[in-house]
Amino acid sequence: MNTGGKTSFKGSLEAVYQPAQGFPAPLRWRLRNGLRKSFLQGLAVSALARGVSRATGVITLTSELMGSLFFIRDEDRVLYERLREYARHDPDPSLGEMIRQILDRRVRINYGTLAYRVITDNGVAFLVDDWDADTTDITTMNFHACGTGAVAENQTDSALGAEATTITDRVAGTKSQPAANQLRSVGTQSFTGSGAITEHGLFSVITESAGVLWDRSVFAAINVVNGDSIQWTYTCTVAANG
Repeated sequence: MNTGGKTSFKGSLEAVYQPAQGFPAPLRWRLRNGLRKSFLQGLAVSALARGVSRATGVITLTSELMGSLFFIRDEDRVLYERLREYARHDPDPSLGEMIRQILDRRVRINYGTLAYRVITDNGVAFLVDDWDADTTDITTMNFHACGTGAVAENQTDSALGAEATTITDRVAGTKSQPAANQLRSVGTQSFTGSGAITEHGLFSVITESAGVLWDRSVFAAINVVNGDSIQWTYTCTVAANG
């Protein structure tokens, strides 16, 4: 009895870097941000507002901004810069794919809650105008912007202190409802240059330095360079007595 044959195995095994969980922000940054007067005031006022709503049924609107930084690892930085330069002069798709692979390997730093402030007077007026005569549309409040202004938030704010228009663009968020009384918008801004990002705003239009500002938040600086991105998670809670 004679048996014979040939068996072959083909395929590839590839390790995929997934930065979903990431690392917490440095303790020094967390202390610097969490001990800011504006942060503590926002935390206290948000808790008080929810308590008042539960006790009296008075409707309150509170906000929370969270953020994560995605940055290119040191061992990838030089190659990334060279590929970007080559891609400016050569449309070869393989260059774009190599750049994408580097971006997929970025490290995530979770900065947690950046701020609890502040919904603006203009934002509230925008909401009332939509309800009154449909002259505005509250569903358009979904465009994320950031800047380098450091003056504390104020309900009278109508713009960011210094919107970072030269190193990033506004982006549309992806909306969801984590709870029946919450609206969440998640947007990721990518950067083409260096800067110390210290503020975020949610606007009614994607056009830079335009539109109605719904909410402005200020926080301790998050430093970015070319190739980095920040993912913003903004949540507005409308509380009554629940």
